[in-house]
Amino acid sequence: MSSNAASNIVPAPPPGSEQEAREELVTEQVLASFDGSPDERLKEILQALTRHAHAFVREVRLTEDEWDAAVRFLRGCGDITTDTRQEFILLSDVLGISMQTICVNQPAVGEATEATVFGPFFVEDAPRIEPGGDIAQGAAGEPCWVTGTVRSTDGSPVSGARIEVWEADDDGFYDVQYDDGRTAGRAHLYSDEDGTYRFWGVTPTPYPIPHDGPVGRMLAATGRSPMRAAHLHFMVTAPGFRRLVTHIFVDGDDLLATDAVFGVKDSLVKTFTRHDGGTPAPDGRRVDGTWSEVTFDIVLPPAEAGTEPERHR
Repeated sequence: MSSNAASNIVPAPPPGSEQEAREELVTEQVLASFDGSPDERLKEILQALTRHAHAFVREVRLTEDEWDAAVRFLRGCGDITTDTRQEFILLSDVLGISMQTICVNQPAVGEATEATVFGPFFVEDAPRIEPGGDIAQGAAGEPCWVTGTVRSTDGSPVSGARIEVWEADDDGFYDVQYDDGRTAGRAHLYSDEDGTYRFWGVTPTPYPIPHDGPVGRMLAATGRSPMRAAHLHFMVTAPGFRRLVTHIFVDGDDLLATDAVFGVKDSLVKTFTRHDGGTPAPDGRRVDGTWSEVTFDIVLPPAEAGTEPERHR
């Protein structure tokens, strides 16, 4: 903050002063305005929002110029938002609100796999592949063999679990970011009777979140990076189990500690083992160049173990 801006800040009033009473009265009046709400949950949310927002304004002694700038920022978020560009979701992500909401709604259950942010690039009706198939479908990148099991928290295999997977290519772009209508780097498959699954993809690479709008300018102004740690998305659903939305991350990635949307969890950081070209792959595929492999075992909690609705297609 510049010295000129700092000089315009009105200091906090002394306890018990007339100014403090005036500020408290404004909050009380707004809180009372929601007392007659017929929706108790809506009333609870709006009154809590009022208390925290008013407390924020009073704590930082928000100036009128700063509030005007905030309104312009929010207007900018709305102006740049489209069907494929959700700036408000991006804002929620970089403020950690998305991740905090997930933490609240996905309580820890035994050894259940941790959830993380959904991200903006999931697409319904991705093509189905058979076990051992290739989700890359032409996406640029080093081939990667992914395998693992889907089990319940009691250790029982979960057969027929739908596993949605999607990822960016080697250039850091998802298929939907291209304008040629391609489908690449995404698919769905089902776990076998013993809960196992396997597929080919590409080794994840880091990429920046969209940073050409208001959120990107906010990150730049605060010295934060827009980069996401390299990751591979999973969404796993099965009847009777809580839906899991998560990623796996690449051990050794320098961006793990500074992921722009706070999605990294230690339990989701996996070892991607690299092999030289010509090394036999587990499924017998011949790969001329280098390739990697990773194991990701998934543990699903029962559906009643959280508030995330079951989603199985």
